[in-house]
Amino acid sequence: MRTKLYPCLLATGILNLAGGCKTDKPVTDSRPNIIYILADDLGYSELGCYGNTFNETPNLDELARKGVRFTNAYAAAPVCSPYRAALMTGQYPARIGITDYLRPDAGQFLDTAYVTLPEVLKANGYHTGIVGKWHLSGYRSHQAPVEVLPDRQGFDEVFTSETAGIANGTYFYPYHFNPSLKKKLNSDREFLVDRMNQEAVEFIEKNHQSPFFLYLSHYAVHTMLHGQPELVDYFRNKPGCGTSDPSDKNKENDPYKKWPADYFARKNNPHLAAQLKVIDEGVGMILKKMQELGIEENTILIFTSDNGGETRVTDNFPLREGKSTLYEGGIREPLIIYQPQEIAGGRVIDTPVANYDYYPTLCELSGTRLPEGQQIDGVSLAALLKGEELAQEERAFYWHYPLEERHFLGGRSSGAIRVGDWKLIEFFDTGEKELYNLKEDLSETRNLIDQQPARAGELATRLATWRQEVLAGK
Repeated sequence: MRTKLYPCLLATGILNLAGGCKTDKPVTDSRPNIIYILADDLGYSELGCYGNTFNETPNLDELARKGVRFTNAYAAAPVCSPYRAALMTGQYPARIGITDYLRPDAGQFLDTAYVTLPEVLKANGYHTGIVGKWHLSGYRSHQAPVEVLPDRQGFDEVFTSETAGIANGTYFYPYHFNPSLKKKLNSDREFLVDRMNQEAVEFIEKNHQSPFFLYLSHYAVHTMLHGQPELVDYFRNKPGCGTSDPSDKNKENDPYKKWPADYFARKNNPHLAAQLKVIDEGVGMILKKMQELGIEENTILIFTSDNGGETRVTDNFPLREGKSTLYEGGIREPLIIYQPQEIAGGRVIDTPVANYDYYPTLCELSGTRLPEGQQIDGVSLAALLKGEELAQEERAFYWHYPLEERHFLGGRSSGAIRVGDWKLIEFFDTGEKELYNLKEDLSETRNLIDQQPARAGELATRLATWRQEVLAGK
């Protein structure tokens, strides 16, 4: 790991954040609550408001209708941990040094020298909580040399976060990723998404009388997919439902055991649809609780995903490929933002944005100063959300995804840059480059590298210069 420490931060220390991150306005109850809901591996085209006709997401669709929906929202990386590092710091993953997902025994972690989003909000009087997935550290249970969990990164309360590897999914109690979690819901078969929804609602109810930041970080719809049997059956009865055989590890096809029938369906996966429906129900529960408590007008609610959907279990059409690749299917995400009091709703925004923008955006919307001494690569979207246009037509977006070998889903060691409608991908394993005009060819089917050599050369030079500036290696 390349540990990058900021002298100013080390000199002042995290305990002095309150002095370095003061609000620009008097601390009053007008500070908005912030709820950030993150789905895991949810593809761009899974929600009804993004054109899906099989899955059922009525609450999110209504949220998009009343709020703002983005069509060019990007993840900072095509896999999990780099996205989360960028969200927590407002920086490019390449600058941080976390460019791939962290394995359970990883020595890497998000360094506590960074001032995280919950830390900077906490210094402005926010009560902070995380429900769910962290994935910015290895775990002692896997012999990782260091374990840095959310309670050391600015979260006052931590619920259902993992203390062990999260691969292959455990969506029914008991949960393999945190054996210490006790069953809480009355159901004999407690379902993880239900449990997380309930924890989120209880956190809101308990903390609504002062500003709070809630990070609801779902494990779903990460494979191996496994939905509640009654909901899976409901979607199996819909036309066009995909099918697949149960795994050899579940030959008896026990619906409560991992890897049952249809868990690997490529298109219209009933397990994915069932999990997503419960995520959507949770959004409805949160909205209802906000209304009951009278805080809906002054609460910012964000819904998005950390990277593209797995092409083993979904189709990201019209986008090319999916998770682990720098094609649009791997990095373009659904994004819905809602706050009646400040955000001009009922709009679709085509302006490109990236998830490292949310740190400065939420700081501005909450009247929180950015931390001194910490580079912020994102730009605030506050003006855009309020109905103004951002003068950023030529803003460049960068990705850096170096791999020693191909990702098991097919992703290659690569980097990318987007400026305006043009996007260049450089593959580090072969040196080849591809150039696409996203306005004319959203599906990235026509490589224009030979027709546009000058443009490709300019973008390649900018990408290489950026790598040098952020100290990124291939």
